[in-house]
Amino acid sequence: MMLTTKSRYAVMAVIEVATNKTGLPMKLSDISANQDIPLNYLEQIFLKLKKADIVKSVKGPGGGYQLTNTTDQITIENIIDAVDENLKMTRCSKDKNCRKNGINCQTHDLWKGLSKRIRDYFANISIADIMNGELKV
Repeated sequence: MMLTTKSRYAVMAVIEVATNKTGLPMKLSDISANQDIPLNYLEQIFLKLKKADIVKSVKGPGGGYQLTNTTDQITIENIIDAVDENLKMTRCSKDKNCRKNGINCQTHDLWKGLSKRIRDYFANISIADIMNGELKV
C-alpha cells in the first residue's frame, strides 16, 4: 500500500500549522511555499480538514487556519480519514464478499488484518508525537 499524495500533503500541512510558533493563523500561501504543495491542491485539502473539524478558518486581515484541538488530540488517522483516503490493502471488504461468487478469497483475512494494523498504527500517532520525535515504531 502506498499513501496518496493527498494524504501525505494533508499530514505535512497539519504539521506545518501545528509548528507555527507565532500563534497566529497560517495562510495557505505560506503553507504552500513552506511545504512545496500546490496552492490549489492545498485549498481542496483544507476544505476537507475544516469539514472534519481538524482546522478552523479565521477571516479578515491576518486570517488563515489554526488547529481546532491540541496536537495530542489529532492523530494521523484523523487526518487521513478527513481527506477521504482509504487505508485498505485490497478490494476485500469486511461488509461484503470480495469475489464474484459471493465468498471471500483465501487471503481475505490476511489483507484485512494488515489493513487493521496500518489503521491502528496511524490511530496511535498524534501530531504531538511527530513534533516531539516520539514515533512508536
